[in-house]
Amino acid sequence: MNTDTSDAVPLGGPRFQTDPAGLYRRMRREHGAVTPVVLDGGVPAWLVLGYRELHQVTGDPVLFSRDSELWNQWENIPDDWPLLPMIGRRQPSILYTVGERHRRRAAMVSDALEAVDPHLLRGHAERFADELVDRLCAQGEADLVGEYAMLLPVRVLARLYGFSDEQGPALVTALNDMIDGRERALAGQAHLATSMARLLADRGAEPADDVASRMLADTGGFSEEEIAQDLMVMMAAGHQPTADWMGNSLRLMLTDDRFAASLFGGRNSVAEAMNEVLWEDTPTQNVAGRWASRDTQLGGRRIRAGDLVLLGLQGANSDPQVRTDGSALTGGNNAHFSFGHGEHRCPFPAQEIAEVIARTGIEVVLDRLPDIDLAVPAGSLTRRPSPWLRGLTELPVRFTPTTALGGTSA
Repeated sequence: MNTDTSDAVPLGGPRFQTDPAGLYRRMRREHGAVTPVVLDGGVPAWLVLGYRELHQVTGDPVLFSRDSELWNQWENIPDDWPLLPMIGRRQPSILYTVGERHRRRAAMVSDALEAVDPHLLRGHAERFADELVDRLCAQGEADLVGEYAMLLPVRVLARLYGFSDEQGPALVTALNDMIDGRERALAGQAHLATSMARLLADRGAEPADDVASRMLADTGGFSEEEIAQDLMVMMAAGHQPTADWMGNSLRLMLTDDRFAASLFGGRNSVAEAMNEVLWEDTPTQNVAGRWASRDTQLGGRRIRAGDLVLLGLQGANSDPQVRTDGSALTGGNNAHFSFGHGEHRCPFPAQEIAEVIARTGIEVVLDRLPDIDLAVPAGSLTRRPSPWLRGLTELPVRFTPTTALGGTSA
């Protein structure tokens, strides 16, 4: 692509933390539906903010490929580039597989997840949620992000995949360390990889009724390394966005008068608030990426072969051609891009699992702590400074102390 990045927008900085909606509006006003951006280290890319244009990109996996080997910038990428874990080369996971092999691989993942018993899923989510609330319900105050939302999804997913309850807490720590991206990130990644390899070895010798066993039993000819990679991707993709979905939804219900009924037993309002978050405040803001397989036009821009195209999910969700009245409730409309679109979208069974975990987690909190309220001014809540995932750093609340239900320690 044109390496002149003088008018490109840096994909980072405090505005992604404080006012991403305003930043997307300015990008669209100044650059249109396809905006030139600069990643860490001055690396150029395109950010697709238009709903129609994003539909075009995600609906054409041949022209806009998931194969990162096509990238025309690899010669400029240093070995210590901080985004390599997100935009890597020769990664054996489902994220970078294309064509017929991707379709077979996606079917394997979907079939393994679709076989999850919905009653068992909700039961696991309720049990772990109750255990986490038991830890904090006598305190009268808590951080619902750090002490609750960031601990729940991975516990449920670990149980579904085949890990024992005893292995769950260490997996929570490892995955959160990995996502945090600081000094313990590599150790967290190593623990997760070792745990997945051990799980597959155990299930190869003694299959059970779990996701790992079903993936091993698939006849698609995938190696244990590929299956381990896919399980890691599924756990990371299923954990952080689901935790942020819970946190963002609870924030909306605690700060927006439109959802006050949610705090008084209005279960329909919980679902409505969760859907509103997927439009207005989606956990996965931007996704890397797709690579143009040939020169083409997109949104009036000349896209060169090998250019990196980033999926601006939140920008597309707020496209004024789609959201003509951004203040109006969406009324259950789920035509958002929050789970992606096309061949590489989040598998439907994975979406259902995430929704059950998030909704159950929210409902358990509201049932167990019925007079919950924000412990700080709404304007003081802060977000992680990431252009990729949007979630709260913390959600401090207060409530009347209650008695723990008891049962297994969380």
